[in-house]
Amino acid sequence: MQNESIMDKNRQYWNEHADLWFGTTALPEYGVRFVTEDDLHFFKDVAGKKVLEICCGSGHSLKYLADRNAGELWGVDISQKQLDNAQAYLAENGYHAKLTCSPMEADIDIPTDYFDYVYSIYGIGWTTDLQGTFQKIASYLKKDGVFIFSWHHTLHYCVTLPCEEHRDLIEDGQLVMTKSYFDESYFKMPVHDSEIILCNRKISTYVNALARAGFVIEQMVEKNDRKTMTDPEDTSDMARKAKMRPISVCFKARKL
Repeated sequence: MQNESIMDKNRQYWNEHADLWFGTTALPEYGVRFVTEDDLHFFKDVAGKKVLEICCGSGHSLKYLADRNAGELWGVDISQKQLDNAQAYLAENGYHAKLTCSPMEADIDIPTDYFDYVYSIYGIGWTTDLQGTFQKIASYLKKDGVFIFSWHHTLHYCVTLPCEEHRDLIEDGQLVMTKSYFDESYFKMPVHDSEIILCNRKISTYVNALARAGFVIEQMVEKNDRKTMTDPEDTSDMARKAKMRPISVCFKARKL
């Protein structure tokens, strides 16, 4: 499957369904039932800092950093509808961001050696060129700039049934592997009345791509939130699964 057709399909999904995801999975959250920025403190003091969000969605993470006095707000997203929502949401809250509609893989009119932070909350996994994307992100950052991103943990899609059913398979109280951890091929997933196209990359794929792009990993987190892990009254399927495996993974890396 060609990268352009994958991007076109995913762009169509986000243009049609952006409103359904308005404000979801945004800072201080890094993922569903995952520890938050309030726990991790990955961003430290952002006052006066230049920040760029990859796959900025509805702009809620940008507002989170603006509320903490970030100096400049920049964002990139493949969906114009997402950017329209972000622009309106930020304006309603008295903020302005420089937003660009583009795939993250493309050559974008973004300054190099400029940003203190580049980050992506559940966005990086959409890329069709992980290595190229990481290299571009490295070019945007100043020396010692920080790159933070979260995504589905690789195990997430290894314990689900085929995409037409898309639910975790549990037998005798145990999760069952239904997909090889080593399979990084693209697959289609029905979502709402449409479908998206993703691939499931190994953790080592992210680690090695970061290293080749000139990053040193300062921290990798695969920790679900405390409430999920300790609440005996939460017997939902999601809580049962979260007690057995990480749902998300989050990296903090620094440009050398």
